[in-house]
Amino acid sequence: MNKRTVALTTQQYKEILSTMKKGFSGSRPNQEVATALMLEANLGLRISDILKLRLSDIVKDGERYRLAITEQKTGKARVFTVPLALYQFIRCYCLDHGIPEQHRIFTMTERTVQRHLKTVCDYLGYRDISTHSFRKYYATEIYKNSHYNIALVQQLLQHSSAAVTQRYIGIQPREVEEAIEGHLQLDI
Repeated sequence: MNKRTVALTTQQYKEILSTMKKGFSGSRPNQEVATALMLEANLGLRISDILKLRLSDIVKDGERYRLAITEQKTGKARVFTVPLALYQFIRCYCLDHGIPEQHRIFTMTERTVQRHLKTVCDYLGYRDISTHSFRKYYATEIYKNSHYNIALVQQLLQHSSAAVTQRYIGIQPREVEEAIEGHLQLDI
């Protein structure tokens, strides 16, 4: 059976990461998994690509930092700006954990991340959440914060069409909603 993965709400995002960092009865804290999921939610990359990241993959380009990767799933090249605050967070994480710039930031497998996430979600009572929920959270939040610019989200996720992106985030474009509301003729 193919379970439908849902996008996280902001509350779920915060609660999952907080619980993962603190741990709970039957589960130790796991900063590494929490950090990988936080990066997925802030970069919009798949967990498979997050787990391959090295600090040296992020290069200074003028006043900005850029990340250039080839996505594992699609084989597509992707180049984008990494916000300074996020670069500094990653750099501090690497320094705090003694991770050299040329080494992978994370030493775990996708399966490990999924297992820890499932344990936390079961504890919190969340259903239909997987590592991919963090990428969907990224897409949904960008969509909302860009005033429902589906083309922008399509470009960020490198989807082939806006229709694919619409299905992916499960949200109809705001213009469609406004058109339906604007069409209402309730003078009976």
